[in-house]
Amino acid sequence: MLFKEIIGQFDVKKRLIQSVKERRISHAQLFLGPEGSGKLALAIAYAQYISCTDRQEEDSCGICPSCIKYQKLIHPDLHFFYPIAPTQKFPKPISSNFLPEWRTALINSNYYLNLNEWYDEIGLENKQGIINANDCNEIIKKVSLKPYESEFKIVIIWIVEKLFHAAAPKLLKNFEEPPEKTLFILISENRHQILNTILSRTQLVNIPKISDEPLENYLSSKFSNIPNIKSITAIANGNYKAAQRLIEEFEDEKTNFETFRNWMLNCYNSKTIDINKFVDETSKIGREKQKALLSYSIRIFRDCVLMHYGNSSLVKQEQEMKNFLSKFYIFVNPSNILSINEEFNKSIFHIERNVNSKLVFMDLSLKMCNLLKIK
Repeated sequence: MLFKEIIGQFDVKKRLIQSVKERRISHAQLFLGPEGSGKLALAIAYAQYISCTDRQEEDSCGICPSCIKYQKLIHPDLHFFYPIAPTQKFPKPISSNFLPEWRTALINSNYYLNLNEWYDEIGLENKQGIINANDCNEIIKKVSLKPYESEFKIVIIWIVEKLFHAAAPKLLKNFEEPPEKTLFILISENRHQILNTILSRTQLVNIPKISDEPLENYLSSKFSNIPNIKSITAIANGNYKAAQRLIEEFEDEKTNFETFRNWMLNCYNSKTIDINKFVDETSKIGREKQKALLSYSIRIFRDCVLMHYGNSSLVKQEQEMKNFLSKFYIFVNPSNILSINEEFNKSIFHIERNVNSKLVFMDLSLKMCNLLKIK
């Protein structure tokens, strides 16, 4: 991963590069930032820059043996640890059991991976992942060895707030006084969920939201066929993952429309067999697409309210959707819109927290059976 491949974050990149040039590399650093800010990508680019044998002024060379191994995520001195959970294949798992899936997930997400995507990649379904005691032992074992090729051995712990609290004390001494030529990079999205004993032993590197200009430029170059990139950038509010979801919504507009229309018709008519079929199918599409469908639905309900108050000109939809809304909007009114909006937002919240998606969509569907009949 090269620094130039990361969206924006120019000040952070400059500080990281400068720390290497001045030989001021703190042995335990905490990269703290919101979802979609690029903190994992920055950590990998930083590690690659440290290990590069022909560093350039503002980036790794990208072509030395070390850089090539980093780009393939196979460098022997780079170690990843991340939230996992027991599976049928690995009843007592360690992170390295899932290394092929980790590499695939990183590349597929352009190094902007989030927890839901990771859980979907390794098939955790309704389980919550943790960085377990076995992995803590693995970390201690890895850092006790000398580097194989590079000057430093680098341990990246992704979503450190998922570190199993009872096992955390095993690592504290290593964070405070690591073996020689060892660098820990901890990555987090929520400072308040990190143990204070870890916070006090790490140097904080704040990763802010991505600025609008570099995010808009990146999206415009990568998704030239998508209109309203400026609006998507504004709504995303510095979160590349949010921008990606909005673009996927646009690309999946036709599918989401048909799914939404059939779902609402089945709810209004209380067709339990069809609702069951919808719930089964939706439970298999992955959390990100589930959230996208729910977000899309909220947008449609907003359009219904606009039409209810005679503001049809503000509804920006394809003609087929407008035809449907002209008949459907009367079922979304001041008496039920707040409850509908609350239930859909609550469902997004539950999906993000890994609640069983079948239960979430079944509960929501049954509530919609009643809410759509309120006049």
